[in-house]
Amino acid sequence: MESAGNGNVSAQRGWKMYPVLVMQFLSLSVMQPKPENAITIAVSSRALFRMEEEQKIYTEQGVEAYVKYQLDHENEPFLPGAAFPFVKALEAVNTQLRELYPDSEELFDIVLMTNNHAQVGVRLINSINHHNLFIERFCMTGGNSPTCYLKAYHTNLYLSSDAEKVSEAIEEGIAAATVFNPSKDVKVSENQLRVAFDGDAVLFSDESEQIVKAHGLDMFFEHEKAYENKPLAQGPLKGFLESLGKLQKKFYSKGLRLECPIRTYLVTARSAASSGARALKTLRSWGLETDEALFLAGAPKGPLLEKIRPHIFFDDQMFHVEGAKESGTIAAHVPYGVAQKQRRMAQEKQTKNSK
Repeated sequence: MESAGNGNVSAQRGWKMYPVLVMQFLSLSVMQPKPENAITIAVSSRALFRMEEEQKIYTEQGVEAYVKYQLDHENEPFLPGAAFPFVKALEAVNTQLRELYPDSEELFDIVLMTNNHAQVGVRLINSINHHNLFIERFCMTGGNSPTCYLKAYHTNLYLSSDAEKVSEAIEEGIAAATVFNPSKDVKVSENQLRVAFDGDAVLFSDESEQIVKAHGLDMFFEHEKAYENKPLAQGPLKGFLESLGKLQKKFYSKGLRLECPIRTYLVTARSAASSGARALKTLRSWGLETDEALFLAGAPKGPLLEKIRPHIFFDDQMFHVEGAKESGTIAAHVPYGVAQKQRRMAQEKQTKNSK
């Protein structure tokens, strides 16, 4: 990072580049899809960039010190955060879609959502330009939660590092997840977007999990066999998988099934023999599929995720998220279903006992 003393030099360089940036904006903005035609991915600033130091200042010293620090360092780009590789992969898919379908607006549209004050916007813009990201839509709410704007942006997926905001989005019926930095760096594909999903309480409803929690595994297996041909209700991320499938078909229609730059995975703790059929038949009933389906029968997910190396993995159970993080996977927690209610009750009990 530059020192504050070099800020004037950097600012002068920034002004020299201004006409170039304007021309880049004018040439790129014509390709911006209409929100109702795009697949809109809303990403918080703290999910996209590493802002731990800044957040510490905000927490310990308050908003005024935080804003001053950001202004003093606005020519220093933020480092990539947990969602950064995912966003870069989305942009790589967009590049290939534009080559195949120059006039199509069925593209990923990335919106930066932040409760930062507008004064911090310059540093965020500088960081986006520094990392060659194509993000034109910003939502800066000056201390208020940005989740109230998610529906107005036609959001298909919201990623944040703030679990409370993610829960707000889920309650509004928007696909959302809290994204975490992995414990170690693992190289991910630059040519293929890889997205891995858990099944129950992510793609599917938590119906089956409720039975496990209330009656145990034996009753769960009996229930799944009895209702094998009855599709599960949809979960919070079913719509996002559907959006990915729609884009995959655009590549398939050009004869690019094997070279498709999007690949999806079902990574579930279900057992294939005793409960896997219902999961697959549910996807089939929706007209959807995943490229790969991995049934682990309760085994840890981390080792397989380490082989897949997804840009993001969605799960509703924090212990699976923690295991994924340890394997170097960018994991995202989906706070949905009965498991979250039990987790909240345990946290409330712990808080009550500590008083």
